[in-house]
Amino acid sequence: MSLDGGAIGRRVVLRHETGHVGPSGGPELNDVIGRVRAVDATTVTVERRDGRTEVVALTDVVTWKEVPDRPLRRRRALDIEVADLTRITSRGWPAIESVPLGEWELRTSGRFTGRANSVAVHGDPGLPFEQALVRVREFYASHDSPALAQVVVGSPEERAFTAAGWVPITGHHGGAVVQVADLDPAYDSDPAARVASTVDDDWLANYGRVNDPVAARAVLEGPQTVGFVSIGSPAVAIGRIVVTGEWAGIACVEVAPAHRRQGLARRVVETSLGWAVEHGADKAYLQTMHSNHAALALYRPYGFVDHHDYRYLEPGPAPAPTDSAQ
Repeated sequence: MSLDGGAIGRRVVLRHETGHVGPSGGPELNDVIGRVRAVDATTVTVERRDGRTEVVALTDVVTWKEVPDRPLRRRRALDIEVADLTRITSRGWPAIESVPLGEWELRTSGRFTGRANSVAVHGDPGLPFEQALVRVREFYASHDSPALAQVVVGSPEERAFTAAGWVPITGHHGGAVVQVADLDPAYDSDPAARVASTVDDDWLANYGRVNDPVAARAVLEGPQTVGFVSIGSPAVAIGRIVVTGEWAGIACVEVAPAHRRQGLARRVVETSLGWAVEHGADKAYLQTMHSNHAALALYRPYGFVDHHDYRYLEPGPAPAPTDSAQ
């Protein structure tokens, strides 16, 4: 089989020249294992397990072959490190503008959701902590947005931000629990459900967190492999499923109030997870709140369990000036 459009969607190992000299004096070679996402006249794009992509010039490819779609041994969903899962979830809900600050990620998207409008804090920011906080404040001030930090509950980073005077934001969406599950080989996808690659007005009308449809569409449609599930015409139940590498992220499961308690949410979840498996995922994550008992009950039969919690912090009030006369 040629390395062309027919390879898209297949899992491959691809050996290519890096452009550097190897230990023996010949060309340095590197292997990339992942799923082919795009091929054009000059390059091939391969997506790794964690959703990172690598673009390789076809002229640099030495050899390649297809590998089994599902390795005999796979890593359990619960075994992933928190920082790695945070990066994966961020790729699945990508900000319109994303700027690296060392290993941190400054994200802004017209204030559509906290996940796309906060600094994702994991790893090393690449400069002293106090200087990193200054950069965070400057970034969000330049975008006329409030400075927010998404931190893992109980992490050293949360303690550092708290010590620097940052405080939890108030309100219903002040944080979330991230749950994960290992996926089954197959699910009972609903034949009445539609899975589209873009968001239409009907789908968007059922998702109640949209103030700016342009920003919402940019974030929701951002990943390369994403599906928008809907049931009914007009839609009465929706969901969003994204695949980045071996991981799927399920979100936006909503049912119109007049149609609840009819099993529609379960049908959306089954269809979403089935679509994810078909597109190469063998693990999944979701983000909800401990107080959302209906959502927790919906996902529990599919094996979802807690992985970690995160919360949003904002700069606290400036300290009151001292009276120099005292």
